Amino acid sequence: MGRVDSKVAIITGAASGLGLASAKRLAEEGASVIMADIDVARGEVEAAKIDGAAFVKLDVTSESAWETLVDDVVSDYGSLDILLNCAGIAELATIEQTTESLWRKVNAVGTDGTFFGCKHALRVMKTQGRGSIINMCSTASIQGGPAIFAYAASKSAIRGMTKSVACLSAQAGYGVRCNSIHPGNMSTPMLDTMYNIVLEHDPVTAAQMKKSWVGDPMDVANMVLFLSSDESVSVNGAEMVVDNTVTITEGMVPKV
Repeated sequence: MGRVDSKVAIITGAASGLGLASAKRLAEEGASVIMADIDVARGEVEAAKIDGAAFVKLDVTSESAWETLVDDVVSDYGSLDILLNCAGIAELATIEQTTESLWRKVNAVGTDGTFFGCKHALRVMKTQGRGSIINMCSTASIQGGPAIFAYAASKSAIRGMTKSVACLSAQAGYGVRCNSIHPGNMSTPMLDTMYNIVLEHDPVTAAQMKKSWVGDPMDVANMVLFLSSDESVSVNGAEMVVDNTVTITEGMVPKV
């Protein structure tokens, strides 16, 4: 028996990085996984490699697209048991460098996309009396991140959303759990992109980044699996940090 046998999951940002790793892990443990992403070419290729997975194009910034997807999944699969809001973008900019367009772009995907996902997943999950909503946050919502101002703001908003949804569900007796995961730096395409930008503009900081601890996406995927499974039935409104002490250590945690 798999740990999430017969469960139906939607994962956004599933074409790469943490979303892709989570799709693989949930499918391995028996879930039917709908991999949603704006990147059709990569998403279709990756979904074809995973037994039990299917790809669907989704613009997470569109509420109507979310409503259609959730309704289609319930119609086709009979339920929606798991939602992992993993879509997000990060751009290096302090508050002084952040333009209105950059702010709106980052928050449209991260903040708005998570809001719409939570809203429409909760809509169908509460009628089932069960479900697990998992929001991918970041240690950027716990520590100060001066060079990722818009991203840190978005993740902090998601952190607050998570607790609000969890409390509503608990108080109203919906039976739906909502938790957030806060990864530190993980070996993903997003981190690679940020490293290359830093290397171009600040080689000294880039050299320090190379010496710092970086986790494996599967470390986060295993946390997603736990929160998706019935093993976490009493975990609701929690912040699950996956960072090997980075947020509680003075100085740098060295690369293993």
